[in-house]
Amino acid sequence: MPLVEQLNEDMKQAMKNKEKDRLAVIRILKASLQNETIKLGNKNLSEDEELTVLSRELKQRKDSLQDFKSAEREDLISKLETEINVIEAYMPHQLTDEELEAVVTSTIQEVNASSKKDMGTVMNAIMPKVKGKADGARINKMVQKHLNA
Repeated sequence: MPLVEQLNEDMKQAMKNKEKDRLAVIRILKASLQNETIKLGNKNLSEDEELTVLSRELKQRKDSLQDFKSAEREDLISKLETEINVIEAYMPHQLTDEELEAVVTSTIQEVNASSKKDMGTVMNAIMPKVKGKADGARINKMVQKHLNA
C-alpha cells in the first residue's frame, strides 16, 4: 500500500480511537508529503522521495529532542518522543550494527578507500544503499572507524 494511502487509513483509525497526538503527527506527515509533491511537480512521489520526506521529518525531531534534553524541557521531550515513535513506524527496518558494518566494509573495498581523505567518496557510495535504513551520523562514525583502522 502506498504511504499516502497508509497515512489516510491510519488517520481515520486515529480519529476513531481519539489518539490526538498520533493524528497530529500523521497530518504533519501528509502535509509534508503533499508539499514535496507540489515542489517536485509530480502527481505521485516515488518510494525514495517519500522516504526522503520521512527521514527529514524524523531528523528534525531527533535534533530538537537533543536540544530539549540539554535544556531539560521534560514537557516537550515526551511529546517529541511520541512523534518520533509515530514517524519511525512508517520508516523501513533499521539496519543492525552488523548489517551496517557489512555494507560499510564492502563499500570501502568497492571504492578502494584507504584513508580519511576518501571519506566523502565512501559516504557518497554508501548513502544510496542504506537510505532510510540507518542514521547518517551512525554511518559516518562507522566509516571513520574503518578508515582509521
